[in-house]
Amino acid sequence: MEYVNAPANKAFHPLQSDTVNIRLETTGWQLLFSTLRSTAHTIQVDLSGLQNRNWIVFTNQLGFVNRQFAANQQVVSVSPDTLYFDFSKQTERKIPVKPVYHIQFAKQYNIIDHLTVSPEYVTITGPLEDVVEIESWETDTIRGTQVQSAVRANVPLQKNQRANINIYPTTVEVNIPVGEVTEKILEVPLKVENGRQFSSVKLLPGKVKLTVMVSLRDYAKITGNSFEVVVNMEHWVDDQISSLPVIITQIPEFCTLVKVEPQNVEFFVRK
Repeated sequence: MEYVNAPANKAFHPLQSDTVNIRLETTGWQLLFSTLRSTAHTIQVDLSGLQNRNWIVFTNQLGFVNRQFAANQQVVSVSPDTLYFDFSKQTERKIPVKPVYHIQFAKQYNIIDHLTVSPEYVTITGPLEDVVEIESWETDTIRGTQVQSAVRANVPLQKNQRANINIYPTTVEVNIPVGEVTEKILEVPLKVENGRQFSSVKLLPGKVKLTVMVSLRDYAKITGNSFEVVVNMEHWVDDQISSLPVIITQIPEFCTLVKVEPQNVEFFVRK
């Protein structure tokens, strides 16, 4: 069911499922084709009657329901015939907007900074029990192919599936910074974790070579100090392995790791 004509300034909560069973009279061919269709039919339910009561009777709006079907299809009855609603105090809450995007970038281009949304928060109003369950609200999907410049778009929020929830505003501006990226090779010293039980730990080699993708804008700012690369001596103490895996524990935002050389290192310990 999809609710329409909900009463203004009233917060309502349905007390039953959002699906109903319909008894339909139609021709044999229409019945066959209807059975073959895999998608479920959606019907609109007129809630204007909730202005002065807390229930809706389908018998009283079969004409409205039938106008949503083909002329040779006749809705005879709906089960359950009566829908009940609980009214509560309307609550207001601000929640963050979550941009949704599916973008294919041109070669050597990618996102180079944080996305921005204006406004960052939208206001939702409705029954307390429904409003507290909503932590964020997604936008419609932003799409693009072969993108090589910043994406700025006014994007509608995803359609509200609940008639008892109002949202404002319904459109936000999304900015996705896009720029050219390139490879950079850095030498980063290795650090030892959980090696205090040894008087010394010598790694061979003591540095690793990282190949990363960085934006041209930030090329000079990204240095070896921007990264942290470690080996964990617990891997040797617990598993007695002959070489230690290299672990990247810190990497700058919007910097993509391409390759680590070597991926494992030899070591000597003195107890």
